[in-house]
Amino acid sequence: MEPTVIQSQLPIWACLASLLAIPGILIFRKEPFLREIITFVAGFVKLALVIKLYFLVKDGSVVECKLFDGIAGINAPILFRIDSLGILFALVASGLWIVTSLYSIGYMRGLKEHSQTRFFAFFALSLSATLGVAFSGNLLTLYLFYEMLSLSTWPLVTHHQDREARGGGRTYLTYLLGTSIGFALPAVIFTYFKSGGNLSFSGDAILAGQDMGPVVTAVLLMAFAYGFSKAGLMPFHSWLPGAMVAPTPVSALLHAVAVVKVGVFCVIRCVTEVMGVDLLESVNANDVLCWVAGFTVIVSSLIALSQDNLKRRLAFSTIGQLSYIVLGIALLTEDGMVGSVMHIAAHAVGKITLFFCAGAIFVATGKKYISQMAGIGKEMPFTMAAFFIGSLSVIGLPPTVGLISKFHLVLGAADKDPLLMIIFLVSTLLNAAYFFPIVFHAFFPKRSDDVAASKVKFSLKNINEAPLACVIPLCITAVLSIVLFVAPGIFLDLAQQFVASVTK
Repeated sequence: MEPTVIQSQLPIWACLASLLAIPGILIFRKEPFLREIITFVAGFVKLALVIKLYFLVKDGSVVECKLFDGIAGINAPILFRIDSLGILFALVASGLWIVTSLYSIGYMRGLKEHSQTRFFAFFALSLSATLGVAFSGNLLTLYLFYEMLSLSTWPLVTHHQDREARGGGRTYLTYLLGTSIGFALPAVIFTYFKSGGNLSFSGDAILAGQDMGPVVTAVLLMAFAYGFSKAGLMPFHSWLPGAMVAPTPVSALLHAVAVVKVGVFCVIRCVTEVMGVDLLESVNANDVLCWVAGFTVIVSSLIALSQDNLKRRLAFSTIGQLSYIVLGIALLTEDGMVGSVMHIAAHAVGKITLFFCAGAIFVATGKKYISQMAGIGKEMPFTMAAFFIGSLSVIGLPPTVGLISKFHLVLGAADKDPLLMIIFLVSTLLNAAYFFPIVFHAFFPKRSDDVAASKVKFSLKNINEAPLACVIPLCITAVLSIVLFVAPGIFLDLAQQFVASVTK
């Protein structure tokens, strides 16, 4: 049965909410309190509009809104179409933007960062682009907002404006624009002509019924996977650790939620609604993507083990976790696809907690290397407790939501190929190997690690946490990881609803 289509202007206002805040942010650049109030108001308005859209689509309906008719002679409008996948991603991004805005205040003020007004302005712009991707109703709209996000986040990556930041920014744009223009754009053009001008996400795959052969199908699939390189598949992954030169709030939201999730979101759209399950299964083209993602999962986890810089370890962990999502959707099994979509939310809350903790440690102590953090749990018990919970979620252990998404991923892999299931299990052990020692030595340092740290005892006098504006957000997201384990209903239902719609 075709879904009910609801025409509404709400998607436009949801996207514009953060965009319209930018003039106020710039006007009150010399009044930090008012500037940040505007940021929060925009965040809550955006979330409220997204929640309203959720109630419109939760029963399987879709919301549509045309922005423009075809441009430059292309017979494809700029169109918003919100389904269960889009609203899931929008809920995650808009909800965590509010938490990150609070964290940004503590972090930026705590370090007396320069150009805070520019930071908040581009942060707001990037969230508009993110929702544009989430709400995209066809491949053209998706591509345009994807590029908008790349350009709007570049000033955030290069925020410090030093040599390292400029180098990271060049790598960031080179990879993201280079792959999108070199791979994704030709793939979009090929799809446009092959489908007779149809680029719409309508629930039926754009290329359904096309006979392209196994080689062409596999090449097109990988062009999309590598073209939307925010997904972090190797070898086009170096931009992500390079972008860790950005302030931690940027790393937290954009590289744990918005930017990287936009990459895997686009891959999910292309696998399910451009190529289609039937087409990929008919020639086994999805096997190529499965093994590329599986390779990325293992290799990135091994590299993470060797990283002493905490943010770089988190960056390589993110690369592996993104490949979980790509591998899950490439399995084309029901459980694998549900786990893939669910992992968008599960990884977001777990990994943003870890990035928040890394930034709080830096604000409070100036430390950014793991080898310096022996005994830090006695000084920062709330931060390191949250780090432990975030680690559990990313590893996929109870009582955190990561267990739910990973459980579905493992079941989906078992249905497809036992070797792929082993990849998930080995990766889980590697995740534990690079997270648990951090937590253990933070609370139970060896005397050989740090003599001074080993003598520190738990005491209120010894607590040296970051500002409350940093600590409260990381506690919120840590608790959220547990809450979503107990009550995953909203996100799990949306994931199942989406998978049902593309496998009917």
